[in-house]
Amino acid sequence: MEMMRQWLARQLANPQVVILALLLVAGFSVVLLMGDMLAPVLAAVVIAYLLEGVVGPLERRGVPRLLATAVVFFGFMAFVLFLVFGLAPLISRQVTQLVQQLPGMIASGQAVLERLPERYPQFVTQEQVQALIEAVRAEVAALGQEVLSRSVTSVIGVATFVVYVVLVPILVFFMLKDKARILAWFDRYLPRERELAVRVWHEVDHQIGNYIRGKFWEILIVWGVTFLTFQLLGLQFAMLLSLIVGVSVIIPFIGAVAATVPVALVGYFQWGWSSEFAWLMAAYTVIQVLDGNVLVPLLFSEAVDLHPVAIIVAVLFFGGLWGFWGVFFAIPLAVLVKAVLNALPGPEDAEGDEAGGPPGARTGEEAPPAGAPAAGEAAGGERG
Repeated sequence: MEMMRQWLARQLANPQVVILALLLVAGFSVVLLMGDMLAPVLAAVVIAYLLEGVVGPLERRGVPRLLATAVVFFGFMAFVLFLVFGLAPLISRQVTQLVQQLPGMIASGQAVLERLPERYPQFVTQEQVQALIEAVRAEVAALGQEVLSRSVTSVIGVATFVVYVVLVPILVFFMLKDKARILAWFDRYLPRERELAVRVWHEVDHQIGNYIRGKFWEILIVWGVTFLTFQLLGLQFAMLLSLIVGVSVIIPFIGAVAATVPVALVGYFQWGWSSEFAWLMAAYTVIQVLDGNVLVPLLFSEAVDLHPVAIIVAVLFFGGLWGFWGVFFAIPLAVLVKAVLNALPGPEDAEGDEAGGPPGARTGEEAPPAGAPAAGEAAGGERG
């Protein structure tokens, strides 16, 4: 306890640590307290990070910033319109067909469950099967009520969606076009003694940009390959199921397991225990293995040095705080936590401070001069 008290007193005595803590608390407070109101801004920041990976290289090749922004932005909008008007109707039809076939699937599954006590009486009893069937019926009824309640409030949801559709593209365009001006404006309100915060930002900024762009391409590639595979095998609802598989890569480990359930259920109810079902599950397993062992290392050039347990804990923790966005940014946020812990001055830094060394600088490192460029200026020129 005394060691913890001394460590805390040493950190609070360092103005660099205090400034970093205040910036982190301010950022998390804004997201927690005003996340719903700022949802269009957060979405625009994510999309701008994604598109900056194309705008930045074009600008470095001599293309004017405005022209590069316009080309990339309108290309992205054309892609979004294709998704909305080309693929959304197909996915909607498949969702409708799946809902229509759901009662038959439930009845077939119930018949399979009722035969289990006859085949395996030493493992399954009739009471257990009935309890499971009642639980499934209760969940289906609750799901139906949830869908009905959401349909009642759909008018408000549609109105909000229309507002977002208008606001987010405008925000994205100006974030890309005026990136330098926006970062310079933020820099005016940052304290001068921010070298520690700059170092943390340098470590995290590239990872966030790399993560967002990598996840975007991973979703598209896994979605496309899975759709082609399901289509060749003749699986029903191929587009819908492949979309679920593609989006599932957002959630490390857990997403792959969750996406397996609908794929296996639809395949079983379509073919039963047959060679077609075996081929389906084998192909799906190969896709998951190639995604984790080939595609991810190629897309994420700088591997996230986090233990799988740390990744799962981050997904659960940040997902509980911020829902979808917390799950999406679980790994970058975990990297942020690790970067902060690595940047905090340790005992060797305290010895350096006593010997007249620069505050907050690691032993053997040269501290940035006071008034060094802000994190946004230092990193913003190369990344989004």
